[in-house]
Amino acid sequence: MQLTDLRQRLRALGANPKHEARVLRQWARALPQDGGKRRIEDFLPKPLREALPAMQAELDGLVRLHSRHPGEDGSERLLLDLADGQQVEAVLLPRGGLCVSSQVGCAVGCAFCMTGVGGLQRQLGSAEIVAQVALARGLRAVNKVVFMGMGEPAHNLDAVLDAIQLLGQEGGIGHKNLVFSTVGDERAFQALGAGTVKPALALSLHTTRDELRAELLPRAPRISPANLVAHAEAYARATAYPVQYQWTLLEGVNDTPEELDGIVALLTGRYGVLNMIPYNAVPGLPFQRPSWERAAEIARSLHRRGILTKLRHSAGQDVDGGCGQLRARAEPRIVRVHRGTASTSNP
Repeated sequence: MQLTDLRQRLRALGANPKHEARVLRQWARALPQDGGKRRIEDFLPKPLREALPAMQAELDGLVRLHSRHPGEDGSERLLLDLADGQQVEAVLLPRGGLCVSSQVGCAVGCAFCMTGVGGLQRQLGSAEIVAQVALARGLRAVNKVVFMGMGEPAHNLDAVLDAIQLLGQEGGIGHKNLVFSTVGDERAFQALGAGTVKPALALSLHTTRDELRAELLPRAPRISPANLVAHAEAYARATAYPVQYQWTLLEGVNDTPEELDGIVALLTGRYGVLNMIPYNAVPGLPFQRPSWERAAEIARSLHRRGILTKLRHSAGQDVDGGCGQLRARAEPRIVRVHRGTASTSNP
């Protein structure tokens, strides 16, 4: 379901802009439709009031909780069922954060990510994206939403931006607490600044070398790391939000002295922060997680060289719940991965 369809249905039931905003606000904030200071009998038109219970039930059915997987760090991975039987993941993060998915599967095919193994299954509707937030708010307070779950947000751009607009308005989330994460896409860079709600930007960098980026992110747009950073820098300066440069730390792959020199050359003087996340190990994929001591030393060395670097834990490591892993375990197929290939079979 798309939010535009939902808005049209509300208008067909006699809703004016204030009525529409109220219904969407109550839903996005996980509040009862008949709650609030004003009785709905004194405010909403009768056809809308009569349709609300069935409409709310439909919205509740967009995303349902399948299972919860709490981690030792205070995060909690959620496996969610969609109305058509597909599944996605979301993550409740410490301090009120929530990571949501934008697609079922992903077409980018990052070599180190389980989500991309099965390719793209389908896009999520903008209402399905907001429904993840509504569900999560029924479990705990959410004041920040990051689009870093399953899928590439730039490949579902209209739906993601519609969800961001609603969450930043009726959803009551501060604009800088909405984080659009992307591998880099010209369309996304152009569209992000055009909306009323301008989210913060996270750029999945992972390497400073063109040839390694092509290997790690085989179906990402062929934009050089230098040009990606230039686009991100322009957006950061325009919005006054620092860019979050994402770097999944892969032992022996992108933790070399050459890469560290490249980071310094690329990010010195840039308005942003480098988030280094040691790889969340995925059985069958040919990558290893560096030791925490090694990762910490890398972060310290970059910091000494003038690069603001934060070393972050990957939520779900202790429950084997890295991006796509919960869904993969719930799938009735077995995924066998070899270097450069993937095959599936039924058990």
